[in-house]
Amino acid sequence: MHATSDISLTRPEARPLHLAVIAGLACAFLIGKTLPVMLDTLSSMAEPLCAVSDPSGSALDTVEPIGSYALPNVPGKRVTIVRVFYGPGGFTRAHRHAGSVTAYITKGEIRSQLAGGPVEIFKVGQSFFEPPGATHLVSANASNTEPAELIAVFVADEGAQLTTFVE
Repeated sequence: MHATSDISLTRPEARPLHLAVIAGLACAFLIGKTLPVMLDTLSSMAEPLCAVSDPSGSALDTVEPIGSYALPNVPGKRVTIVRVFYGPGGFTRAHRHAGSVTAYITKGEIRSQLAGGPVEIFKVGQSFFEPPGATHLVSANASNTEPAELIAVFVADEGAQLTTFVE
C-alpha cells in the first residue's frame, strides 16, 4: 500500500475530480462501442473546443470527440472525452488546455513533455495528467512506423476553449 495514494483518495475535495475522471472514461468506452452514429453529431459540436487536429500538427492525425457532459455535482464544469489518433511520426505542436486533462494510452507509445518536466514515453495502459494552463511542449507518437492513440478526458469550465496553441 502506498500512503500517498490512500491520502489523496480520501481527501473530500479530491473525490469529485476522481469520480468525474472515472465516470468520463467509463462513458467514453460505452459510447464509443454502442453509439457510433452519435460521433458525427458530437464531432461537429466539439470540434471548436478540441483544436488539437489543427493542420499545424502532422498529417494523418485526428481528434475524435466521444462525449461532453455537464457535471451536475460541480456547477459550471464539464467533462469532455476525445480520442486522439497519431499516425506514424505524428505530433501536435505545443499547446495548453483550459482545464485539467488526464490522458490514457490505448495504442502504441506517446512521447510527452510538460514545460519544466522531462520528456517521457507512455505505453498502452499508462496515463498522464496535465494541470490547467500547463504548456504541453511535446505530444507525439514515439514511433515512426506504427500508429498511436490516446483517450483524453478534460475537466474544464463550461464553454471554455479546451486547447490553445502556443505561438
